[in-house]
Amino acid sequence: MALLSVAEALARVLDGVEPLASENVPIAQASGRVLAVDLAALRSQPPAAVSAMDGYAVRAADVAGGRAELNLIGEVAAGRPFAGSVGPGEAARIFTGGVLPPGADAIIVQEETERRGDIVVITGAAQPGKHIRREALDFASGQVLLGRGRRLSARDIALAAAMNHAEIPVRRRPRVAILATGDELVPPGTNPGPGQIVSANGLALSAFARAEGAEARDFGIVPDRIEPTVEALERMRGWGDVLVTTGGASVGEHDLVQRALAAQGMALAFWKVAVRPGRPMMHGRIERTRVLGLPGNPVSAYVCAFLFLVPLLRRLIGRQDLSAATESAVLGRELAANDERADYLRGKLERQPDGSLIATAFAVQDSSMLLPLAEADCLIIREPYAPAAPAGSRCAILKLGL
Repeated sequence: MALLSVAEALARVLDGVEPLASENVPIAQASGRVLAVDLAALRSQPPAAVSAMDGYAVRAADVAGGRAELNLIGEVAAGRPFAGSVGPGEAARIFTGGVLPPGADAIIVQEETERRGDIVVITGAAQPGKHIRREALDFASGQVLLGRGRRLSARDIALAAAMNHAEIPVRRRPRVAILATGDELVPPGTNPGPGQIVSANGLALSAFARAEGAEARDFGIVPDRIEPTVEALERMRGWGDVLVTTGGASVGEHDLVQRALAAQGMALAFWKVAVRPGRPMMHGRIERTRVLGLPGNPVSAYVCAFLFLVPLLRRLIGRQDLSAATESAVLGRELAANDERADYLRGKLERQPDGSLIATAFAVQDSSMLLPLAEADCLIIREPYAPAAPAGSRCAILKLGL
């Protein structure tokens, strides 16, 4: 099977993927979830005209001259409206958030007044509407304020609460089942024997998936034998919407994942991508379950998850922004000409005084090295067959988050 471009491989991964079903969750549990529908306000904010300051509610016509003596007829506090109305020559004491009494059309701040018993001496003028937050200043009942496909932030939760929503319709979280394969792998905390290494991929991919709003379950490590691999995949299918394996995705004697998945009825879409790191990446489907077979090298697994797993999860939860936005930077060091594979080089970013970014690729790009990956701020994209690029030339980057 020929090497696929990154764009074509991603198109195949996303082909036919529909957002998962919606569910209502209490608003206190909705942070980070993705809206399944457009959300309209159930009330106006504010629901009536209210004072923006502490002072006195007056008729602007009574204080047009800049000085007046008005009769105090009552008090208005937030949550305690005044039962009467303000007539000619009258004023009502009002506090911030208090509902503007009928008849009043301006607020005189308390610093521009003097109190003499039940008489208020006004020392400043006011125009109609001064220091008043009009009804629906923020938003009106029925107005759509949060669109479907939006991942809800803390600010969005505040807005939805003010809109009077106690429950929020969101997409169900995708369930991502993760399995590492390899006789050489042992879990963290183990004393590795000869030829063994500590497995990091399952934990990293679980954290990656959760950061994207998914539920993740690490099914551990299986040895390079077909029977335990098939058994583990059967357990994963019973739980996950997406099955992610690491290692065993190529065609070596000990790479058994493809055979085990074929035994589960997987329709293979591809298993080679023109990308570095990550060439032996596999994708297929078992009925409605999506399968991603990532390389075993930890950097390759991370980069492939960044390029393919993230857009898949975002499509499943209904987001519109499927992939990280490509940004422009200046190369901090020279890069050699590229071959037939797209390169995603780990690099550091430095912001210049003028706001521009300098992206400097690490000198060593070995796909087994986790320290440079942890220190990286970005991936520097080198297209297939890109010519040598001197320091100072423009480049495309993808910023790295979690």
